[in-house]
Amino acid sequence: MNTKQTTLKNSFSLEGIGLHSGKPCSVTVKPAPAYTGYKFILTHIEGRPEIPALADFVNSTERGTTLKKGDHQIMTTEHLLSALYGLQVDNTLIEISGPEIPILDGSALPWVEAIKKAGIATLDADREFLIIDEEISFSIPEKGVEIKITPAKDFCADVMIDFNSRVIGNQYARITSLQQFETEIAPCRTFVFFHELEFLFKNNLIKGGDWNNAIVIIEQPVSQEQAQNLSKLFNKPTIEIKQGILNNLELRFLNEPARHKLLDLIGDLSLCGMPIKGKVTAICPGHYSNTEMAKLLRKKIKEQKNNPPAPKYDPSKTPLYDINRIKATLPHRPPFLLVDKIIELSDKHVIGVKNVTMNEPFFVGHFPDEPVMPGVLIVEAMAQTGGILALSTVPDPETYTTYFLKIDGVKFKKKVVPGDTLIFELRLTEPIRRGIVIMSGRAFVGNALVTEAFMTAQIVKTK
Repeated sequence: MNTKQTTLKNSFSLEGIGLHSGKPCSVTVKPAPAYTGYKFILTHIEGRPEIPALADFVNSTERGTTLKKGDHQIMTTEHLLSALYGLQVDNTLIEISGPEIPILDGSALPWVEAIKKAGIATLDADREFLIIDEEISFSIPEKGVEIKITPAKDFCADVMIDFNSRVIGNQYARITSLQQFETEIAPCRTFVFFHELEFLFKNNLIKGGDWNNAIVIIEQPVSQEQAQNLSKLFNKPTIEIKQGILNNLELRFLNEPARHKLLDLIGDLSLCGMPIKGKVTAICPGHYSNTEMAKLLRKKIKEQKNNPPAPKYDPSKTPLYDINRIKATLPHRPPFLLVDKIIELSDKHVIGVKNVTMNEPFFVGHFPDEPVMPGVLIVEAMAQTGGILALSTVPDPETYTTYFLKIDGVKFKKKVVPGDTLIFELRLTEPIRRGIVIMSGRAFVGNALVTEAFMTAQIVKTK
């Protein structure tokens, strides 16, 4: 997966008919800045109201995913969103001139081709991932519906469908990497069963339906009268039925229906608002179950933002900075050098390690019968780790020193005792300007947050 956020290099436009509304609509997809996400802009309505493509705004999942904010809505969003997510485009403004995204050929392929032609641009902003660290599931047992997401290094998905159909039978589709989306998933068209058509038409749906934009599956013999009625509904002079598919349509894959369900799943899960690192397993999914899972993922994202996970520490890996390199960077010396290793370092964050042992001199008096690491020294160790980050931004760090100007919002949540391993995470909260460094800091023992603080330091040349 990309590690930087992306958008389009150029805008593009497509137009067509909405599958359910039957109304024409023009869609223009434009580049957008980092952290915009996907945002629909309704150009045919005064004031050009906006609807973010987030699960919070799902209004209906009947034969497609409808988003609504206030009095305004946009229908059948899943194919376009699937194309954007599948090609790992993170930020776009989507201007639409009607109530429904055009169905085009019933797949995501026209959108993919337009995106590829417009080009994908990399932005100067880190991509934020929803990392699945424990199983999340949603099910409707009475309908045999289940979706679960389990930990994985990247996004992958398995889909199984069973419509009790003699034509399509049980089908299975898989994607092991989004690199496969363009060729393996995007071309797969929506499908409908013949016996559903009359109901759908009577309920004011599929007004824009056409056998050129959907696979119509025939389970039972069709009478001449049914064939004539169908011809009128589709505004076609004649129809042909062969091998269970209307007009003997050529399937693009033997399991095209299952692959299309995977396409829909990807589009609906994009409504969580963040690229996912996890394995999705879906049995008999539909828009309702997909978007309910997206809502659970939205909740997970909010939880992670309020309680970010602790950094992962593997003591068997060689550190970026060992104690000798730390001594070459910082002026501190024992017994006041309180960082043992640096395991991660970028231009925006640093992660350091402190092994706390009973040999620490401060345990002699703090406290003889119940040794506890002084909170002020935890903050000092955090500050020294932040000093590594600050000094990494200058060309000759050994000639500079960091002096801390202010420490705010310090909270001690759990005591630190001999045998604990402290993990410090410091992150810039804004760019360094004129040598002033502003950071947020957290200290963990295992997965438990023990201390947090905001720090302001100044980089000063001393040699």
